[in-house]
Amino acid sequence: MINMKPMKKRVEPTESAKARILAAAEPVFAEWGFDAATVRKISEAAGVPVALINYHFGSKQGLYRAIFEKRTPTIMDQRIAGLRLARAEPDLDRRVDLVVKALIYPMFSLRGESPSADFGRIIVREMSDPQSETRGIFRDMFDPVAQMLTEAIAECFPDWTTKEVHWAYHTMLGAMTIVMTDNGRMARLSDGEVRADDWEEAALHMCAILVAGLKHRDRTLTRGN
Repeated sequence: MINMKPMKKRVEPTESAKARILAAAEPVFAEWGFDAATVRKISEAAGVPVALINYHFGSKQGLYRAIFEKRTPTIMDQRIAGLRLARAEPDLDRRVDLVVKALIYPMFSLRGESPSADFGRIIVREMSDPQSETRGIFRDMFDPVAQMLTEAIAECFPDWTTKEVHWAYHTMLGAMTIVMTDNGRMARLSDGEVRADDWEEAALHMCAILVAGLKHRDRTLTRGN
């Protein structure tokens, strides 16, 4: 008698192990940072031998970079889409709002749920890590879109100097990072009225403040610098 049951697709154990390692590494890197997150901690969380991490990723840094390679394209695609929408807006005053949203919303949405929330914490850790430049992750994966953002800001304010544009961009990054890394202090200081985990409300307030700062900044001390 012929067995007519459909054949199940064979799943290679090494493939599932690689996926488990990537999934387990995110919360470990998010909690400990790159230096303190050991391959042993990651292997224990993934339930695999340490040697398997080196087999699939070459090193801890290879694994760390693989996380960014997996997660970053979604954020960058969202920012690029937001910038295209902004640049299609002929009114420069309204365009400012869209440029700021293109910067803030893709990042703040990471706080919504795990594992995206873990990756959000990894990003802000990497931003503040003194060794970040040597790893080159931001240079390779984030800088091209950062260049697009600074160009979009310059288009909104054509009389601004290069220094003014880049100070504006990095000031926005700094404000965004403070909220992204909040560990409950905002809720404590506000008696529970403000929670950074409510990412949609956080993005709404942050964008309103940043847009107002860009539109109404006093340039008398910076115009000629």
